[in-house]
Amino acid sequence: MSEHRRKPPQPQGGGRAAARRGQSGPSSGRRAAPRGATGSPSDSYGASSPESGSYGPRGEELPYGGRAEARRAAQRSSGGRRRAAEPAGRDRRGGPNSPTGRGRPAAPGKKRIIDYPRAGKYGAARWVPSWKLVTGLFIGFLGSMVAVAGIAYAMVQVPDIAKTASAQNNVFYWADGSEMVATGGETNRQNVNLSQIPKNMQYAVISQENKTFYTDSGIDPKGIGRAVFNMARGGETQGGSTITQQYVKNAMLNDQSQTVSRKFKEIFVSVKVGATVPKDKIMEGYLNSAYYGRSAYGIQAAARAYFNTDAVKLDAGQCAFLAAMLKGATYYDPAGAQSIDEAASPQANQKRALRQMQDTLNKMVEYGHLSATERAKFMTLPKVQNPRSNNNLKGQVGYLVDLAKAYLVNNTNITADDLQRGGLSIYTTFDKNKVDELEKAVQKVKKTNIKPKERPDKDKYVQFGGASVDPATGAIKAIYGGEDATKHFTNNADSTGAQVGSTFKPFVLAAAMKWGVRDPEGQEVQPQDERTQVNPQSLYSGKNDLKIKTYDGEIWKNEEGKEWLQENDGKKSYGSPPNYRIDLREAMRESVNSAFVQLGMDVGLDKVKESAEEAGLLESSLAGTSYPSFSIGISDPSAIRMAGAYATFAASGKQRDPFSVQKVTGKDGTVYTHTVKTEEAFTEKVADNVTDVLKTVVDKGTGTNAQLPGREVAGKTGTTDGNKSAWFVGYTPQLSTSISMFRMDDDETKKNREFLPMYGTGGQKKIHGASFPSEIWHDYMEEALRGTPAKDFPTPEPIGKVLNVPPTPTPTPTPTVSETEEASPTPTPSPSETVTSSPSPSPSESCQFDWQCPGPGQDNGGTDNGGTDGGVTSSPTATATDGTGNTRGNGNGGGLFEGGNG
Repeated sequence: MSEHRRKPPQPQGGGRAAARRGQSGPSSGRRAAPRGATGSPSDSYGASSPESGSYGPRGEELPYGGRAEARRAAQRSSGGRRRAAEPAGRDRRGGPNSPTGRGRPAAPGKKRIIDYPRAGKYGAARWVPSWKLVTGLFIGFLGSMVAVAGIAYAMVQVPDIAKTASAQNNVFYWADGSEMVATGGETNRQNVNLSQIPKNMQYAVISQENKTFYTDSGIDPKGIGRAVFNMARGGETQGGSTITQQYVKNAMLNDQSQTVSRKFKEIFVSVKVGATVPKDKIMEGYLNSAYYGRSAYGIQAAARAYFNTDAVKLDAGQCAFLAAMLKGATYYDPAGAQSIDEAASPQANQKRALRQMQDTLNKMVEYGHLSATERAKFMTLPKVQNPRSNNNLKGQVGYLVDLAKAYLVNNTNITADDLQRGGLSIYTTFDKNKVDELEKAVQKVKKTNIKPKERPDKDKYVQFGGASVDPATGAIKAIYGGEDATKHFTNNADSTGAQVGSTFKPFVLAAAMKWGVRDPEGQEVQPQDERTQVNPQSLYSGKNDLKIKTYDGEIWKNEEGKEWLQENDGKKSYGSPPNYRIDLREAMRESVNSAFVQLGMDVGLDKVKESAEEAGLLESSLAGTSYPSFSIGISDPSAIRMAGAYATFAASGKQRDPFSVQKVTGKDGTVYTHTVKTEEAFTEKVADNVTDVLKTVVDKGTGTNAQLPGREVAGKTGTTDGNKSAWFVGYTPQLSTSISMFRMDDDETKKNREFLPMYGTGGQKKIHGASFPSEIWHDYMEEALRGTPAKDFPTPEPIGKVLNVPPTPTPTPTPTVSETEEASPTPTPSPSETVTSSPSPSPSESCQFDWQCPGPGQDNGGTDNGGTDGGVTSSPTATATDGTGNTRGNGNGGGLFEGGNG
């Protein structure tokens, strides 16, 4: 047998058991020790005897009945204390992962309901929830949501739309706190039964708003998700996506807060309404409560407001049209709503309304609610009537209300929807007495002079506009918007498109005084960034058909390469030939175009534009800013903005934007309060010098009709090329007022309306700002300021430098003669004997403009019309010419653009 298989020698004395006893020591004859209790160092508890199960270290029998007791006794005998637990992660032999004691795990702790952070995990793993925990939380969340939803569903009530869906009044107040008008939706709402609402109207809103209306549960989950997401990221809440939700929204008109809680409340109410209210009842309630514009709530009121008929008589085209109004009448009403938003012009609204109406009709055909043959009958907008039917908005009140609403929507956090819901008290800046006096002044001129029946081709379509602003605050005290807000819908105090003509010239003068000119005549050409401030007695050419030059002396040419020849009103030249020099005070007084067009070029049209904007004109109203005629008024600011800009001069350069609302209060208190903000547009020196020049216009120039006995008045006339508009804008220290006059067809629904010439209007050959506009201004201001103490304008400080003064010729010295020659006649010196004390100026120094260059045999000298008084005193009387003093104005500025006249 191989040695690898050979058994080892057997011990003597009875086999393996005996051998084991022999190795372990003498036996006591008792039971064998437990396996593993060998007394070696590897014994878990360190017993010294191999039979220490129930024996002591010396083999004596112990009075214990089991192994546990024996181990405890062994521990006491070996030192009385248990070994301290090893650090986690190590066993007694240094093992890295073993718990205490020979790799045995520690006894488990008390089990937790939610095992988080997770026991037995280390590092990031302790914070990763188990799938059981995630699933449990999700189920719990769903359960709680279901419970909350159930409670909410049980608590919400189905609203009675007949009781809740009526808008409250907005009450407007005059500046003195007295009530102007209460207006809202309460006077224009009437419920009708579904049987009185055409099927076409029902199908129109279903096709456009909610094609699954009769089958859905009343809510649109996708729409709700979009609304909640939009609110969560801070956007505005979205409207209801279904007809049921819109019905509920209308019924909850008393709570339209833009909050998540209100939106969820609306959802729960919609679910309950969808489950408990018949669809026909919902449709009836929706169409009876929806807002269609024109203060019309409900289909019956809308039918009357737009078509002057009953709802039951509406045809398919009219129904589709009214369905479009539900999108927001501000932007769909064919009459427009430009007083609220410039984008809501009649033309733009008509395009939107027609497009929406046609889309609705197409969908009605697509969904089987209308035949193609019937649909083909309605390819154009239906004819709509007068947009105003509320008698308390007659006269100027409707314009005032529109202006106040527009101010709030465009300048505050109050929205058009807020105004629609009503319940606001709106305190305006309008002075009732001043509004009445302005209307009276206009009506007086119209009644006396404008006779459309006698002169239909001359006096028909004549319109006036006006505005009056307090320079100290910017508050709009009065406006004249037109004949009647219920008949003429465009507010003429606001933007009309009428050019302002020469009333723009003060902004050119202000720019020249503030920024200076870039290349004054008689000096070396300067870099553009070096400027010289202008004094009112600086000289410029008053020549008709003057060649206009750029700052570097080049003749300005248009894009066709043609030279610009600036024409004066009546093709008249001012000043004496050959140079035609006049100072800027005279040029303003007589409204000389050529002088101000060249001044604007010298200053830079960019600076003129900046000056106008700083005074308070809107950039959007400034036109032709790169053409020389920009300086003479081809722009079309509103009467309100012109009054506000002149108020900047009245306030010595302090600009304050015009405003029409002082404060707004609601059921929860003050909603808005206006704060006057002041910007310095010009220094006092600049503004007061402009005022001083404009005083000359009223004292001795084209604006003499505006004189107010005992009061200082500053102002400017303006007339445009083609005689299509005329203005007078003037002010005292306490009040600034602008008056406009023009001709335009007052049918706002017509496309491409044009301004009509006013030659022969009112029996006058030509309408100027010096005629009817200044008369209206005078009559109004006389009454508006009655009882107000007269106040003088500040005396201006000297400013700038007198520019473009020709050099004074040096006198020829008399030749010295001897005593013997004294008795003889003094000979006339020949040219060779003439001596000058200094060399004559070169053409480059004194001949930068055409009118400075003498012709053959002409002398370039003249009297110095400058001065040292800073332009405060009046300039010399203008040279007599052929024409009347108050009919001087403007030409067409080269024929590219219409320009301003005096």
